[in-house]
Amino acid sequence: MSDQVQPYRDALAQTGVGSSDFDLNADVVLPEGRVLRPAGVLAPIIEQNGRLELLLTKRSSALKHHPGQIAFPGGKQDETDADVVAAALREAREEIGLSPGIVDILGTLPAHETVTGFNVTPVIGFITEPFEISPERGEVEEVFSVPLDHVLNPGNYLIQSRRWRGKRRHYYVVPYGPYYIWGATARMLRAWTDRMIS
Repeated sequence: MSDQVQPYRDALAQTGVGSSDFDLNADVVLPEGRVLRPAGVLAPIIEQNGRLELLLTKRSSALKHHPGQIAFPGGKQDETDADVVAAALREAREEIGLSPGIVDILGTLPAHETVTGFNVTPVIGFITEPFEISPERGEVEEVFSVPLDHVLNPGNYLIQSRRWRGKRRHYYVVPYGPYYIWGATARMLRAWTDRMIS
C-alpha cells in the first residue's frame, strides 16, 4: 500500500497557499486584524477492495451548526492539543472511533478560513489497519466512504450558488451518489485536488 499512498505524501510535501469559504466571491472584503480560531480536520484514507477511499461523515440533523452537512471528522484545537494535527486525531477518535495509533499522517494542506471564523488545517492520514467505525450519535448521523479518485478529479466539481445574508454566494460542490458534498468540505477537497495535479 505504501506505493499507492506515496504520491499523496509527495504532493502534500509541496508548499501552497491557503483557501477560504470566500474564494469564489471576489466581492467579499475580509476585515483586517480578524482573529481566527485554529482547528484541524482529518481526511482519513482507507483501502477497500484494492482501491483507496475517503471516509466522510454526515453531521447529525440535531446539531445547531451545519446540521446534516457532509464533513470531515475534526474540530477546534483545545488547550490540551499539542497542535492542529493532534486536534484532528482527537476529534476523529471522538466522532468515529478511530484510534490515532493506526493513522499514518501523510501531510497537511494549508489552512482554510471558514465563514464561521476558524482557520482549519486539513490533515491527510492513511488508516493502516481495519477498525470498527463507531459514530458519536450526538454529532454524527452517518459515516460513509467515497472513492478517493472521485473527489480528487477536477472534472467532478461544480460551482453552484445560493443567497446568503442577502447576497449571492458561490461555492464548490462534488456530488457522490446521494451525498451532496459542498461548502468548506468541498473547497478543501478541491484544494487537495489542485495540489495533486500541480
